[in-house]
Amino acid sequence: MKKEIFFIYLRYYVCETMETHPISQEKIYLSQDLLTLECEEGPVTMRVGEWVVKDPVRIHKMVVKEKVLQVDQYEVFAPLVSKLRRADFEYYKRITGLKMLIDFPGFPSEIPAKIPFDTDPVAFYKWWRKGKNEHRVYLSPAYQFMLFQRVCKTDPKVMLKKDIDFIKTF
Repeated sequence: MKKEIFFIYLRYYVCETMETHPISQEKIYLSQDLLTLECEEGPVTMRVGEWVVKDPVRIHKMVVKEKVLQVDQYEVFAPLVSKLRRADFEYYKRITGLKMLIDFPGFPSEIPAKIPFDTDPVAFYKWWRKGKNEHRVYLSPAYQFMLFQRVCKTDPKVMLKKDIDFIKTF
């Protein structure tokens, strides 16, 4: 039933705006600007704000990774990041990385993971790896290497064997 409503919705927009609105590299898009993107059903035209709601991951990739779409930071990008958190938390976690807000022991409120990562790598390692909080903060292999290397220099007895082996592979 939802799928049928969505296709009716798409047909309405395609019929209403027979004119296409391809991406313009020079334009900074606002939420009310029309944008035509290729979908399974063919080209679909919607307002940028509607694309943010319908397909936030795709829009985010177009803005950040592919850099083919420029959007207003306050009117489009901030709501986009908010939608990403709800739409695809795993993707959101990966793009946020050490900027992810966490409850870390010793701090009265949530803080960015980068603070304990930088200031107390051993405590962060214990919280992240041994405290089973790996699902809360995504660390790329490069950041894992940096963390493991810093912990190994400071307190190697704390480290798990698999993390010591990881360091040795480089």
